[in-house]
Amino acid sequence: MPTTAAPKASATADPAPATPPTPPAPTATRPAPARPAPISRARVNLALFALGVATFALLFSTQALLPDLATAFAVAPGQASWTISATTIALAAAVLPLSALSERFGRRQLMTASVTVAVALALVIPFAPDLTTLIVLRTLQGAAIAGIPASAVAYLSEELDARSTVGSVGLFIAGNSVGGMLGRILTGWVAEGWGWRAALAAVAVLALAAAVAYRLLVPRARNFRPAPLRPRALIGTVRTHLSEPLLLRLFAIGLLLMSAFSAVYTVIGFRLVAEPFGLSAGLIGSVFVIYLVGTCSSSVTGPLVERLGRRGALYLAITTVTGGLLLSLADHLATVLLSLVLITGGFFFGHAVASGSVSRAVTHGRAQASALYQVAYYLGNSAGGTLGAVIFHRAGWQGVVAFGLAALLTTAGITLYATGRARVVRRRAAALA
Repeated sequence: MPTTAAPKASATADPAPATPPTPPAPTATRPAPARPAPISRARVNLALFALGVATFALLFSTQALLPDLATAFAVAPGQASWTISATTIALAAAVLPLSALSERFGRRQLMTASVTVAVALALVIPFAPDLTTLIVLRTLQGAAIAGIPASAVAYLSEELDARSTVGSVGLFIAGNSVGGMLGRILTGWVAEGWGWRAALAAVAVLALAAAVAYRLLVPRARNFRPAPLRPRALIGTVRTHLSEPLLLRLFAIGLLLMSAFSAVYTVIGFRLVAEPFGLSAGLIGSVFVIYLVGTCSSSVTGPLVERLGRRGALYLAITTVTGGLLLSLADHLATVLLSLVLITGGFFFGHAVASGSVSRAVTHGRAQASALYQVAYYLGNSAGGTLGAVIFHRAGWQGVVAFGLAALLTTAGITLYATGRARVVRRRAAALA
C-alpha cells in the first residue's frame, strides 16, 4: 500500500527546530510624530515691528510734505491735507471687509498681500502729475494698507498667550511710531534737497526694505483655523460687537485720542515753517524724531497696565497729552518740542492700551473687533487731520489746541463713566457674596 512520503528538508535548512517568526512590534512602541516647534515670540515681534514700520512710513508719507504740496499745487492747507485724510478714510472703509477675508484666507497671507500692493503703489505715487491723481493713488494705497491692521492684532492674539499679546501689540505700535518717524524725517530732508517727488520715492524704498524684512521673519500661523465667508455671520458678529458697551467705549477712546493727535501733527509743519520759528523742510522733518518717544511709551504698555489697570493707564495717557497741548501754546521752540514729546508719548501709550484691550475683551470675532477699533481710529485720524487744518487756517494754533482739549475731555468723561460702572458692579457682587 503506498505511503505518503514526508517532504524533504531543504539542503540549506538549519537542522535545529524552526523558530516561529518574530511578531511585528506593537504600534504603541512606534515613535510619535514630531510636534511643530513652538512659535518664536521674538520672530513674531520683529516681523510685526518691521510691518509696522512699513505701514506708517507709507500711510503718513505726505504729512511732513504738506507745506511743499500746498505750494507746488497752489492749494490751501485743507486741500493738501486730503493726501492724508483720503488715505485714512479708505483704510477705515476697507478694514472690516478685509478682516473677513483674513478669517477665510489667513492673517499672515492677507498682511503679506496688503503690504505688497501698498509698496507697489508707493513706487508709482512719486510720478503723480497733479494733486487729484496723487489723492486717488493715496486712496488706493490706504485701502491696500487696511489689510494690515485688520489682521495684525488678531494674528498676535491667536499665536501668543494672553499675557504676551498686550506687550506684542505695544511693540507693533512701536513699529508704527518708528515708521512714522523715519518716513517724516526722510521726506523732510530729501524734499529740501531734491523736492517732494524724490522724498516720496525715498519712503517707498524704506517701506520696501521693511516689507522684505517682515516676510523673511514672520512665522507661519500655528493656531489659525480658516472659516468660510459668511456675510450674514459677519454682520451678526459686527452687530454683537457694536452692542457691547465696553467695546463701544474703547472704539470711542481710540477715535478721540487719534483726532487730537492727528490735528497736532497735520498742522505742526505749517506752524513751524512760519514765524517766529521759520524752520526749513529738513528741520521740520527732523522734529518727527520725537516719534521715538511713542516707540518707548507703547513698548512698556504691558507692565504699566498690569500695575495701573486699564483705566488707570488711560488716565495717565490723557493727562500726559493734555499737559502737552497746554504747553504747546508757548512761542518758544524748545517748549514746543517738549510739548510734542508729551503729546506723542501719551498718545501712543493710550492707543496701545485701548487697542490691546479690544482683543482681550472678546472671545470670538477678534478680527472684526480689531477691525472696528481700526475703523474708529482712522476715522479719528481723518477727522482730526481735516478739521485741524481748517481750524488752523481760521483760528490758528490756539484753535487746534482747543479742538484737542475738547477731544481729550470727552475721552476722560468716557473713562470716568467706565470707572463708575465698574465700582457699581463690584458693590453688587460684594452684596450678593
